[in-house]
Amino acid sequence: MTGEKAGKPLLLTNVKPMAFGSDTPAGVIDILVGADGRIAATGSQLAATADVERIDGKGAWISPGWIDLHVHIWHGGTDISIRPSECGAERGVTTLVDAGSAGEANFHGFREYIIEPSRERIKAFLNLGSIGLVACNRVPELRDIKDIDLDRILECYAQNSEHIVGIKVRASHVITGSWGVTPVKLGKKIAKILKVPMMVHVGEPPALYDEVLEILGPGDVVTHCFNGKAGSSIMEDEDLYNLAERCAGEGIRLDIGHGGASFSFKVAEAAIRRGLLPYSISTDLHGHSMNFPVWDLATTMSKLLSVGMPFDKVVEAVTHAPASVIKLSMANRLAVGERADFTIFDLVDADLEATDSNGDVSRLQKLFEPRHSIIGAEAITASRYIPRARKLVRHSHGYSWR
Repeated sequence: MTGEKAGKPLLLTNVKPMAFGSDTPAGVIDILVGADGRIAATGSQLAATADVERIDGKGAWISPGWIDLHVHIWHGGTDISIRPSECGAERGVTTLVDAGSAGEANFHGFREYIIEPSRERIKAFLNLGSIGLVACNRVPELRDIKDIDLDRILECYAQNSEHIVGIKVRASHVITGSWGVTPVKLGKKIAKILKVPMMVHVGEPPALYDEVLEILGPGDVVTHCFNGKAGSSIMEDEDLYNLAERCAGEGIRLDIGHGGASFSFKVAEAAIRRGLLPYSISTDLHGHSMNFPVWDLATTMSKLLSVGMPFDKVVEAVTHAPASVIKLSMANRLAVGERADFTIFDLVDADLEATDSNGDVSRLQKLFEPRHSIIGAEAITASRYIPRARKLVRHSHGYSWR
């Protein structure tokens, strides 16, 4: 992330805090952010100097800045990645976690051209395969053992430990062929050596979702947890469901990772009805999923709300939960002296048709609507992404497509 933007102090008025922990103030407050990007005061009807920039929240919610735990933003370095600006602050997201776009052979470019210039905080899971997702499924990164260089992975982490939060493995047959679960085992060994979590993509078997869960441990992440793929859906196999439930209870993190092929309304609704909630909500945004069916993090949050996930749990799943995965402290985020990192958002009435990765449709009656991202003393106007070729019309009662 670039340094703090020099500018004027920022006064946020009429905002309603949530998800700041046990010390979350009740009701509507004001927050004064100094020109240095740090919180100068919080309270009711704060006074400020004439040069302050004012943002009236009009009673909207304010939470710690949203975190998307699974995106692909090595734009220009892979053939599927998008720019951070397409899914970051202008969509209410202040922290982006790239899920394995770069491997050890090209991470230096990702750091120099994407991480360092970005206004958003960017962290990354390092792909187990040396080439990362340069050509995605056209040239898979884990075809055989020659695609993994343990020594260079350790060296890459040593040089970039402030940016790399874990190891990423894509464990499905379109990537690994007949190699099965072996790359997951190798990835787990490296993650243990580095003392970082591993994120595993589950999809078309082999490897089996069951096998992956048996290898992982507390702190590790299963992304695409509620996919609807044959042989990989937790709702088509009671033993797999029970295993997923047990592993979640033991500290393995179930992450949504919506993507173009990896989220099912039916699976999510059935799992949530039985009490199995995702740990974190993420988008798996890339060039093949943004315009359809994912759109953005706010819409993905709205989809989980629509299938029964409680409002407060949805917000926790894009703040505290992913923050714990990437070791980002959430303590005292409203304290004087802390760097400002917030998302201001509303929950609005809607009648919006949304599609999952299987083509199933659900009507969203409530929408998370980001208004501003606050990064230091900078207030970035935010909104939901509107897919091309369709027009989202706002009415007095909410939204609809035309």
